[in-house]
Amino acid sequence: MNDNIAEYLASYGSSIRYEDLPPEVVHRAKILLIDTLACAMGGYTGEPCKIARRMASRINSCDMPVSILGSSRKSTPELATFANGVMIRYLDFNDSYFSKEGGHPSDNFAAILSCADAVHAGGKDAIVATVLAYEVFCRLTDRFTISPQGFDHAITGVISAVTGASKLLGLSQKQMVEAINLAVAPNIALGQTRKGKVSMWKGCALANAGRNAVFAALLAKEGMTGPSPIFEGYSGFFKAVSGEFTLEEFGGNGRPFRIMDVMIKRYPCGAVAQTAIDAAILLRERITGIDEIAEINVGTFKFGKTAMANDAEKWHPKTRETADHSMPYVIAVALKCGSVELSNFTEACLNDPEILELIQKIKVEETEECNKLYPESYANRVEIITRSGEKISERVQYYRGHPRNPLTDDEIDEKFHSLVKELLPSPKRKDILSLIRNLEAVDDIGKLIELFNMDR
Repeated sequence: MNDNIAEYLASYGSSIRYEDLPPEVVHRAKILLIDTLACAMGGYTGEPCKIARRMASRINSCDMPVSILGSSRKSTPELATFANGVMIRYLDFNDSYFSKEGGHPSDNFAAILSCADAVHAGGKDAIVATVLAYEVFCRLTDRFTISPQGFDHAITGVISAVTGASKLLGLSQKQMVEAINLAVAPNIALGQTRKGKVSMWKGCALANAGRNAVFAALLAKEGMTGPSPIFEGYSGFFKAVSGEFTLEEFGGNGRPFRIMDVMIKRYPCGAVAQTAIDAAILLRERITGIDEIAEINVGTFKFGKTAMANDAEKWHPKTRETADHSMPYVIAVALKCGSVELSNFTEACLNDPEILELIQKIKVEETEECNKLYPESYANRVEIITRSGEKISERVQYYRGHPRNPLTDDEIDEKFHSLVKELLPSPKRKDILSLIRNLEAVDDIGKLIELFNMDR
């Protein structure tokens, strides 16, 4: 029983050590770092990323300068976290974890890398902080719902990021409790971030959570205290946001680590649509052309519909952010093009008359079949009714990248090269991959970040 959630989180965060981590967990942390940095560099030229970098570049830190990924510029730990976090999230291509709620635990890397850079932490420390942040994010996601109440999973992200940041900044257990209090109280994010006409902020919300988490950890390190008990108090998190919950025992001492259950995306769009895309591609092979399609019926799970087919804008996406969170859009793209790639989110593609026509033929409904399989899988069934009246369907349960259908190390490397090749030459990319594969031997994480510097 967790009588005080913040103290329970801080107790675990303070106690976890590199020696507690099985080899497969260490390896998984490295793989996810490769995937996350690939996504960050792939998103480097996105407009929100440029805005975030400009903001961060205006302010430097005299005593704790932190690199902005991809450049020689430095900023404060919290603003560098924001800039790097926007890059990580922009493409909607980074990992995912879904249970009672959903989210992207790799967003934590923004705070982890910035704090590691700030204190010149080594690779082992960065790995421990990564596993810790993933553990907190996923275990919280297992225990409460926040989206029905109108909140965003950035709330979960600020809690996980502050534990990882606190670990790297060397906070005591008592200070870590205060950091958690300081992170939670002012950072209750609204779910409108992902509704309606989705704005640029969709890719910035977790970056902002990371920024606020780092700020809270730095305040606590200086001696600032926060409102307590932040979860159980009269006007605390339980009452305002989640309702009461307890946490299961965290990973270690023979117990599994949740980082092993995280899913890596094959397509640059919302995680809940990955299997729907696979199903659409399979169906595409069974028809002579998209002109043959009269209707498309999609069966999904409750969260799948809520996340990517919940409002009219999903059938009329006007922004990249709306499109990559639109199940109708990505299914239509898959049927026409045979895949979903970054090139499918340009303005020309958003206005493609064939894709727009296909979207209007799509209906998405929650089904008992798919609900029974969630959250163990993000199963979707796609059915096509042809103009002749024939019905054909495909259901995909585990997309490529799910722990039960994992990407190989070589496939992860291929994803990295494909997203980074326009920015960094092959020798530097190979050096990056080699360094991450041996991250536990690195004495300063800044050596990794420096390899992404495109100004030299």
